[in-house]
Amino acid sequence: MAEWSERASISREDDSRGAATQAGQAIYSPTTLALYDLVVLKLSNPFVWRCPTSRILALYDRCVAESHLDVGVGTGWYLDHCRFPNASPRVGLLDLNPHSLAAASRRIARYRPEQYRADVLRPLEFSAAPFRSMALTYLLHCLPGELPEKARALDNLAPLLAPDGVVFGATLLSTGVVMNPAALALMRLYNRRAVFSNTADNLPALRSALNDRFRLVEIEVVGCAALFTARTRR
Repeated sequence: MAEWSERASISREDDSRGAATQAGQAIYSPTTLALYDLVVLKLSNPFVWRCPTSRILALYDRCVAESHLDVGVGTGWYLDHCRFPNASPRVGLLDLNPHSLAAASRRIARYRPEQYRADVLRPLEFSAAPFRSMALTYLLHCLPGELPEKARALDNLAPLLAPDGVVFGATLLSTGVVMNPAALALMRLYNRRAVFSNTADNLPALRSALNDRFRLVEIEVVGCAALFTARTRR
C-alpha cells in the first residue's frame, strides 16, 4: 500500500507539472505568434529585459553547429537569421506547442527541419541521431518549478546531444538582476498568468544546474537575461 501511495503521489506530481508546462506554452497561438517578433524581439528584449536581440543572435552565430536542435522554437527567427557553418545544416525543432513548430518549420523550410513534439520535463518518447549543438532560448523561464526541477529538461534532452556538443541559450532571471519598472510589471504579469514561472530563478541556481551536468560553463548576464553555454557533459 505504501508503494502504491508513493507511485500515486509521483503520478499526481507529474500530472501537476505537466499541466503547468502546458500553461506556459499555451499562449503561443497563431495570433500571438504573428506578433511575437515585434513584441518580444523588437520591443521587450531591448527595452524591457535590456538584452538586445542582437546579443542572442551573436550567441547563435558563435555556437550553432552543422547539426543543430532548437528546443522551444518561438517563431524560428534566430534560425532564420543565424550563420550556420555550412549551407545545408541538419536542423531539428522540438517544442510542445504545435503552432510554434508549424510557424518555425515554415520559416526555415529551406533547411527541411525535423520536427519533434515533446514535453522536455518528461523522458523523450522518440529517438533521433544526436545533434552537435542545442539551443534553449527563452525556454527555462517558461518551465514550471524552480531551476533544479527545470534542469531535468537537460537530463531528458541528453540523448539528443552529441558527446562533443554544446548547449547554449538564454533565460530571464527574476532575482539578483536590476529590473526597470516595465520589467518588474511585465515579469509579475507573466508569472501571474503562468506564461513565466521564474519568480525564484537566479544566477547561482542556473550556474549550479549547468555545472552539475557540464564541465565547461560560461554565463553572461545582460540586463535580465542570462546567456549561457555549456560543454563536455559530466
